[in-house]
Amino acid sequence: MRSVLALGRFMRRSNPCLLAGAVLALARSGPASAGPPFVTDDPEPAAFQRVELNMAAQATLVKGARGGNFPNLDINYGAASDLQLHFSLFVPLQHVRGAGTAFGYGDTELGVKYRFIAEDEEGWRPQVALYPSLDLPTGRASQGLGSGHDRVYLPLWLQKSVGDWQSFGGGGYWFNRAGDSRDYWFAGWALLNKVTPHWTLGGELFHQSADLERAPAQGGNGISTRASSGFNLGGYYNIDDDRHLMFTFGRGLQNSSETNQFSVYVGYQLIL
Repeated sequence: MRSVLALGRFMRRSNPCLLAGAVLALARSGPASAGPPFVTDDPEPAAFQRVELNMAAQATLVKGARGGNFPNLDINYGAASDLQLHFSLFVPLQHVRGAGTAFGYGDTELGVKYRFIAEDEEGWRPQVALYPSLDLPTGRASQGLGSGHDRVYLPLWLQKSVGDWQSFGGGGYWFNRAGDSRDYWFAGWALLNKVTPHWTLGGELFHQSADLERAPAQGGNGISTRASSGFNLGGYYNIDDDRHLMFTFGRGLQNSSETNQFSVYVGYQLIL
């Protein structure tokens, strides 16, 4: 997600005529705990004293550009029964038509997931968690490999399971104001079904408000740009309880040529 946001800013700086093709990342870490491979996350932390490794490649195509993370490493540790510590690193690869290709280390994400309401397995009470995170600007923003400033995300996630069905979602607010960037909202919801002991499949819908301000026209007000909505389909192939193959593919439903003509995520989850 972060790398494609950075690509949009790089396109604006590198070639103004590519402004309309500035990319919004909708292929997050997207991700991987029912988060990755989905953009929508869930409230369930990693098991106590277990490490969850999510290793993935992800890509997004828009008009005039393509970009992604090759790889994205997502590490979660169960520090307590309802508390997870989170670390993610990204290695973006970006290509903008007419402006070249950039590859290197991207921004770094730190987070803490705290589940403060447990699910009632016999009733209808969902589990609920807060999952604040901090993005550190470790990538080179001038080459589209990072945002160029700190960003803070404050989301709330819910989940309810009934038989082989699992539904989760929520959203939150990104503190993202720096330069022409603006704060924005994200919301999403996913539904999964354990089709067989090995296959868990489903999909998600999500929406993100505009994250940039465009300079005002003469006599007018500033215009927010690049709000986006989209969907992903995919799931997991469960090799066993500790090893999972993950995948999604999808596209944007709003401003898709500028935000997400097609996106794909392929990953491997290992629980230690």
